[in-house]
Amino acid sequence: MQAGWAQALGMENIVIRAFEPSDSAWLVAQHGRLYAQDEGFDESFEALVGDILNAFVAQHDPSCEQGWIAQAGDERLGSIFCVRLSEHRAKLRLFLLVPEARGQGLGRRLLRTCMIYAKQKGYSSMQLWTHESHKAACALYAKLGWSLVSSKPVHSFGVELVEQSWEIEL
Repeated sequence: MQAGWAQALGMENIVIRAFEPSDSAWLVAQHGRLYAQDEGFDESFEALVGDILNAFVAQHDPSCEQGWIAQAGDERLGSIFCVRLSEHRAKLRLFLLVPEARGQGLGRRLLRTCMIYAKQKGYSSMQLWTHESHKAACALYAKLGWSLVSSKPVHSFGVELVEQSWEIEL
């Protein structure tokens, strides 16, 4: 992929489609590669993503849980998932954009897709877990009305991190 290709292609040519189990290997590999490259995470993070996806494929309730893949042509660009925590609360998971697709508004589009879906399914709130180092994502959460509710230093995935929890009322 060439840098700036998404800009040349135009956002209107990027589709957000439903996650399919055949997307799992790509998602696990991208999470593992990008988090190792950008954050220094060890292989335990890739294993966690694999476990999350395996559980989603095996157990998700399609009436109230959904995953999406952003795609241009044959190229997958990112993902986001909405999973049930309780009758009225959903969790945002596996929000990812490949570096070449960042800065084009696609992250906002994915996040809004997930939040609109959650509201339509009757959830009154959502939560997510992330790390302080994900500055662009955290800025987007804040811009769309999410609130940082907790932050703590942890040692996870082989590195020192500041873990964060965010919430939003829908």
